Amino acid sequence: MNSSNYFLSEDFLLFSSTAKKLYHDYASKMPIIDYHNHLPPNEIAANKKFSSLTEIWLKGDHYKWRAMRTLGVNEKFITGDASEAEKFNAWASAVPKTIRNPLFHWTHMEMKDPFGVQQYLNEQSASTIYKHCNELLQTDEFSTQSLLQHFNVEMVGTTDDPCDDLQYHKAIQQSNFKTKVLPSFRPDKVLDITNRATFLNYLQQLEKASGLSITSIDTLLEALQKRVDYFHLVGGRIADYGLATLPSTVQFSETLEKEFVSFLSDINAPAFSHPENFAGYILLNLCRMYHKKGWVQQFHIGAIRNNNNRLLKHLGPDTGFDSINDIQHAKNLSTFLDALDQLNELGKTIIYNNNPADNEVFASMIGNFNDGTIKGKVQFGSGWWYLDQIDGMEKQLNALSNIGIVSTFVGMLTDSRSFLSYPRHEYFRRVLCNLFGNEMENGKLPSDELWVGNIIKDICYNNAKEYFNL
Repeated sequence: MNSSNYFLSEDFLLFSSTAKKLYHDYASKMPIIDYHNHLPPNEIAANKKFSSLTEIWLKGDHYKWRAMRTLGVNEKFITGDASEAEKFNAWASAVPKTIRNPLFHWTHMEMKDPFGVQQYLNEQSASTIYKHCNELLQTDEFSTQSLLQHFNVEMVGTTDDPCDDLQYHKAIQQSNFKTKVLPSFRPDKVLDITNRATFLNYLQQLEKASGLSITSIDTLLEALQKRVDYFHLVGGRIADYGLATLPSTVQFSETLEKEFVSFLSDINAPAFSHPENFAGYILLNLCRMYHKKGWVQQFHIGAIRNNNNRLLKHLGPDTGFDSINDIQHAKNLSTFLDALDQLNELGKTIIYNNNPADNEVFASMIGNFNDGTIKGKVQFGSGWWYLDQIDGMEKQLNALSNIGIVSTFVGMLTDSRSFLSYPRHEYFRRVLCNLFGNEMENGKLPSDELWVGNIIKDICYNNAKEYFNL
């Protein structure tokens, strides 16, 4: 399938001869270490095949859902009861109007690789493309494991609740599948004590998973330690958080410890008086556990979630109603990282920013805690969520280059729920090579292909392999 005026050439986003050399000769064939994503491990373990392009590509994709709502598409064709074909046709009709949004690029990159589609997706081409892709999806080459192998993915870091039994990770490890699929510890729920019923319900799950009765702050930490130990046993080496901001304090007094005991045991107890102290204390102690294990901790900071309460009640969370927050992060970042550093228990840390106005804040903060013990110990993470597009990635790379050391950067991740999102690594690599290549040609960087090319390879793969001890 091709189109004579199709825009997605082999040199897409590469605007100089040096950029082309850097991409094709150094970046393009490097394996992928996707150290943070939301891929379901059960689907990898089962080597699932998808029934249709709608199931693998549109289901759960809130990026596409937001765009379709903006274009006036009825919710029936987004998350509603329309057929899979009708939902795909609705998306296909929307695609031409997404021009200049990264969705336009991602859509066509994901159709080209792995499906070989080299024509525009629109209302006219929808039926042919849908049929072609659905036929391929029924073949062995398009199962979950085959897709990961196709994209040369060396490691997948899933996102897992501390209470998860990790049975699918175990099954994958006992199989012959070559890609490492490792669990990541995501304990966000245990930090949020503001909703008593939700919190206590979660503690019941944690009690069951840990085999401990949680009656105090110490027994809560003991239960979490058991789960960290279990994740480590199953190959977990990463913890991950999605927070509005880091807590402003880590102090937890004896008075608060007594209040917490009462909060757990007395059904008439009032709301906990200092939820931020609780979150900060638990988070501090979790990070100390990670340090002892040699884990990497990741903090995705700066989203404001579930803004549309009317649609939240109708559709639930993670359906496209989160956005960029404008919280001031510097003081909290400094306070929390310093609290760990004073204990000499600050481990490898990646902080991700969701507001481009804060790029320089994050890029400068990491330098305060890089202490010469580990190369790139504290990292300013790649352009995340609303910033994983060309402008966002370039701004992150420039802020890191100007204030930190970009040659130590651990590179891109998908942060995706889709097995078709791996062209985002290609997208990043093309942007990276274009940035470096153009500066080599205009005299800002040395015109030494091997020197710069090896740095490109480090950012794309080698740094992450070393950082995550793979």
